[in-house]
Amino acid sequence: MISVRQTTGPDGLIGASTGDLRDKFLVQDLFVEGEFRGTYLADDRIVVAGVVPGDHDIEPSGLDVLGTDLLLERRELGVVNLAEPGDVIVDGTPYRLGPLDGLYVGRGSKVSFRGKGARFYLVSATAHETHPTVLIARDSVAPVSIVDELGAGGRTLYRYVWGGGHGSCQLQFGVTVLDLKSVWNTLPPHRHSRRTEVYLYTGLGPDHRVVHLLGEPNNTRHLIVAEEEVVIAPSWSLHMGAGTAPYSFVWAMAGENTDYTDLEPVKISDLR
Repeated sequence: MISVRQTTGPDGLIGASTGDLRDKFLVQDLFVEGEFRGTYLADDRIVVAGVVPGDHDIEPSGLDVLGTDLLLERRELGVVNLAEPGDVIVDGTPYRLGPLDGLYVGRGSKVSFRGKGARFYLVSATAHETHPTVLIARDSVAPVSIVDELGAGGRTLYRYVWGGGHGSCQLQFGVTVLDLKSVWNTLPPHRHSRRTEVYLYTGLGPDHRVVHLLGEPNNTRHLIVAEEEVVIAPSWSLHMGAGTAPYSFVWAMAGENTDYTDLEPVKISDLR
């Protein structure tokens, strides 16, 4: 099953209630055992999905929204496993993903998912060219350490597909892990005027939350985000967040280009 999500322009935040913001910018309930659940985002036509195989192999289903028989008929795919090891089967070849390992799958491939205890997070973008499938173990990626000695934003960035290294058509994704005593992510905040970004928060546990900021710098709003929930950050919106406990997040982008450093920083002093 794939649902459809329309967000809004920046003027839509004026007067929006908490419920309005959650309905438009927060994707919940993607992970249900034995199911493939997805949401089609009007922003850059991204699809986010969760797959929890349980005792049986699962294939993508409910693809009427895409107008195709295969999920990747005209798309590419990034996968990150959030839990126990499991397999992503690509054109008959299994790829074993451990916790926070990634997989890039090129356009035209057929995929299915296997592994009791695995929880696969999927991000898919449209593609007009084909790149080879590659397994990207987190431990194989050179970490980028972001040091924040005077604040609380120390974190380690793992870039899986990011405009350097393995190629893609327009998809970029990776994982960021916060330092033990840090709470802030994406500090200072920024925007991507040429692409949409989506954040999935994980590692929080059931009793903790992330306060995620969105909106224009002079009109910020917030969402209270739980484990395995996804925030949509349109091209006009900044993004940053702070958690009540240690956490990680999977970030993914798609849009006009794949220049990872092509972002627009926002000064903390400009936030309202």
